[in-house]
Amino acid sequence: MRLVLLFILLPALAQANGVEITRIWPAWRDTASFVRISEYFGGKENTGRQTMLRTQPDARDGFYFLTRVNNTGPAQAEARFVLEVIAPDSPTPKVFRFTTALPHGSHVFNLGLTGQDWAGEAVHPVAWRLRLQDSGDREIAQSQSYLWQMPDATKH
Repeated sequence: MRLVLLFILLPALAQANGVEITRIWPAWRDTASFVRISEYFGGKENTGRQTMLRTQPDARDGFYFLTRVNNTGPAQAEARFVLEVIAPDSPTPKVFRFTTALPHGSHVFNLGLTGQDWAGEAVHPVAWRLRLQDSGDREIAQSQSYLWQMPDATKH
């Protein structure tokens, strides 16, 4: 009986902070995919309602993790995405950090590995894990690709 209650309570405990990564779309994007008509007139990138975070702010070409976060709690002035990526050229994860504000409600973040931080359009990550931390470095949400944690083949 206690075991059953533990499994019932775990999801509630995991969502106690009110922050959830609801979806991640990893994909390559080139500069042209970001240009809107208003940029031709004003010269400044128009990001719409999305937050653009790039490893190399002056470079737009890159591999992006379009991330939707739902925050039912209060807005946070400072939060940090910690993105770990295993690329085809090395089994060692590369770690990228993006600091941003976390608004209340549903919000989209574009986390871009740009410039020298990504090898090009033909390269795709083998596996990835994305963690969201509050200003005290406590993990408040996380998501990972299927291949991030391989099952132990010796147990079969």
